[in-house]
Amino acid sequence: MEAVVFIFSLLDCCALIFLSVYFIITLSDLECDYINARSCCSKLNKWVIPEMIGHSIVTVLMLVSLHWFIFLLNLPVVTWNIYRFIMVPSGNMGVFDPTEIHNRGQLKSHMKEAMIKLGFHLLCFFMYLYSLGLSLALVEAREH
Repeated sequence: MEAVVFIFSLLDCCALIFLSVYFIITLSDLECDYINARSCCSKLNKWVIPEMIGHSIVTVLMLVSLHWFIFLLNLPVVTWNIYRFIMVPSGNMGVFDPTEIHNRGQLKSHMKEAMIKLGFHLLCFFMYLYSLGLSLALVEAREH
């Protein structure tokens, strides 16, 4: 059962890494004026909820399977994603708003956040991979 948990976590983490890279590329396209703010924000807002759900599922899965360290590692990031989604001001298009993205350095902060999430998901990927290998080794040891 442990192996199934970590296989699912690895697949989910791969999707989250892909999303982080997509966010970075889209925000850098906006920064270089390859796309306009409205197009950029609509592309990114489409993926905010799937990112939040994907990360929440892994966090709850770690809680249910009693992997406390990994759960506590994921909890602040999930909390931050939910907080950002809930605190969107009324009238805004979403977490990414085209009228505000160039104000007060929001583009830079969104870019920094995407980079931090990419680093976090890469760390989690290798942690899940190691845990999967460990759980498979334990299964192998029990069989012999």
